[in-house]
Amino acid sequence: MVYDLLVVGAGPYGLSIASHAAAAGLNLRVFGRPMASWRDNMPRGMFLKSEPWASNLSDPAGQWRLDVYCAQNGLTARHAQPIPVEAFAEYGLWFARNAVPEVDERTVSRVAAGPGGFTAVTEDGEEVQARTVALAVGVMPFVEVPQALRALHPALVTHSSHHSDLDRFRDKDVTVIGGGQAALETAALLAEQGTRVRVLARAEQLRWNDVPPPWERPWYQSARSPHSGLGPGWRNWFYAERPNLFRRLPEPTRARIATTALGPAGAWWVRDRVEGVVELLPGHEVTAACAVPGGVRLDMASRTGALRSLETEHVIAATGFRPRCDRLGLLSPELRGTLAALPDGSPRVGRSLESSYPGLFLAGLVTASGFGPAMRFVQGASFTASTLVRGVRRRLGARPVGGIVPAPVDGSRSESPSPVHR
Repeated sequence: MVYDLLVVGAGPYGLSIASHAAAAGLNLRVFGRPMASWRDNMPRGMFLKSEPWASNLSDPAGQWRLDVYCAQNGLTARHAQPIPVEAFAEYGLWFARNAVPEVDERTVSRVAAGPGGFTAVTEDGEEVQARTVALAVGVMPFVEVPQALRALHPALVTHSSHHSDLDRFRDKDVTVIGGGQAALETAALLAEQGTRVRVLARAEQLRWNDVPPPWERPWYQSARSPHSGLGPGWRNWFYAERPNLFRRLPEPTRARIATTALGPAGAWWVRDRVEGVVELLPGHEVTAACAVPGGVRLDMASRTGALRSLETEHVIAATGFRPRCDRLGLLSPELRGTLAALPDGSPRVGRSLESSYPGLFLAGLVTASGFGPAMRFVQGASFTASTLVRGVRRRLGARPVGGIVPAPVDGSRSESPSPVHR
């Protein structure tokens, strides 16, 4: 059997795409462990930084929202009240049960060009044929660790996303590298369990997000600085609500925004748990690292060029993710080699989130350089799901699929089969 669409990944983006695709009548398969990174790669006690109302997975009818789940389960989903990560992961599982066809929890180990489109191979060797593929692989393939630390053994250096809990570090000495939410919240949790912890960051000073303004406020305040799923202000509103217009910006502008917008910062509700509690070393960068008896020695340089060293038992690199074509390891080398890339190494995608290889669609962080900062957050799932499914239907020729005649899609013509859509 050849499916219309194969969705690889079952996080917020993959589940949202699957919900929209099923509603459109596409004959699809969905592979992946639902909400895997939220369940397996975030320590207990973490909270969702995004507002609850900006953290919905997307179904076409808007029926399976986070606030609905919370109301049914005795939880609170209020503006300016963060949601525990565990609760958000459970919400995703609830969404998968109600809004998505059955998810095959096996891992897809390889996707290659095949007869009529693509061949995917599962971890146990089954081959699945599909006309189109949507890769929604999340962030884990793109883990970024500073060059100076990459040669050290995982017993000494890990990425912040490699921990489902932090218990192993009780009564240890740990250095967290990074100045963003992951670094600061990890440091807070470590300190609260009795770990001796410090935060080492390149920035001269740490940044903290302000408490969001009240949901209801005078109209002139809303006009001056509207709410958005990425924070208050017209610039954030544009990133959150108009990814399709963001894509039309000149490429150098998009690259600059992708690099600098919504940079490393801690949530307002973490600040008191860090300042005065955790040793903070801003304005320092690790220049070299080596194993020593009992742990790691870090050599650092300050912004002024001053050098210093410290020894620690373990380093946690909360240094984010870098979405590059060459890290899409589940694509066959031949398929991966055909992908056109932007200057930052991320794949170039067309207006329907289709890569330069016809029929291969991309979702999530890997599209942020094309469609803006919203793609780094759950906020971007709704735009992505609806836009990508429309693109899949165009790629399939807007023919009857799955026994259902689809509604007309925008601009009834098919997209050009050119390798790169602009």
